[in-house]
Amino acid sequence: MPRRKSSVVGREFGDAVRRIIDQTGLTHRKIAEELGWDEAKLSDMVRGKGGVTEAEVMQLLGYCRVKPDVTRHLLALYRETRVRGYLKFPDDRVPALLEQERLANEITVWSSLLIPGHLQTTDYMRAAIEGVVRPEAVDYEEVIAAKLERHKLFHWSRTFVFYIHEYALRLPVGGPDVMKDQYIHLLGMAQRSYVTVRIVPAAIGAHAGVSGSFIRLGYEKFEPVVFLEGENSGLFLEDPASLAVYASVVKRLDDQALNPEESRQLITGILT
Repeated sequence: MPRRKSSVVGREFGDAVRRIIDQTGLTHRKIAEELGWDEAKLSDMVRGKGGVTEAEVMQLLGYCRVKPDVTRHLLALYRETRVRGYLKFPDDRVPALLEQERLANEITVWSSLLIPGHLQTTDYMRAAIEGVVRPEAVDYEEVIAAKLERHKLFHWSRTFVFYIHEYALRLPVGGPDVMKDQYIHLLGMAQRSYVTVRIVPAAIGAHAGVSGSFIRLGYEKFEPVVFLEGENSGLFLEDPASLAVYASVVKRLDDQALNPEESRQLITGILT
């Protein structure tokens, strides 16, 4: 794996390796000495930057006496670092997204059909889930609990920009009482200095976000990432071409959306 900038899958791989090393009770320096590595190589590995070959990954996992099933999982993660996008499935996509959001200092969301998950009340969230296809294998109580963890992300150390289509505001989810509470919560969140809510009005017709909702994550130490959520999977995009396309979409949405004050007035008008 060539030395490179940190990626989403690289960080997940590195975090897993760090946990394995911690379980041995040995310091990173000691393990590097035992393997005959520079400590910087091990440091890059646990930071998701690569710099090791597959054979060296096997060497480390063997030294740490990692079980075969865990080894197979980590090797799969290692190999994923060589592809342009990182695909996650239902059992792990919500925690993976949450972990990347915790690392981000700028979160930009475009939502065309629903109030963004970060801004949903619990009742709205439950009502939205009740209306979708629900595979028996998925524990939706766990999904709700994981989604509610996102509420803890709100802090002045991050900036949030939410672009929401007017139709998402007007879609009746859970009935009048649920929607009333949701509008009040949305207006309250929009008052925070680090949260910006912008509504894309239905009157403009076709708009920059017609291809679907997405989340763009900006970091101080890493390259940006775009997350797309599908029916039964989530996709992280971080190749330059994709990032450039979504940057253009955000710029165009910024031109098309109402300003924050106009957006608050629209929400208030729907509420009343």
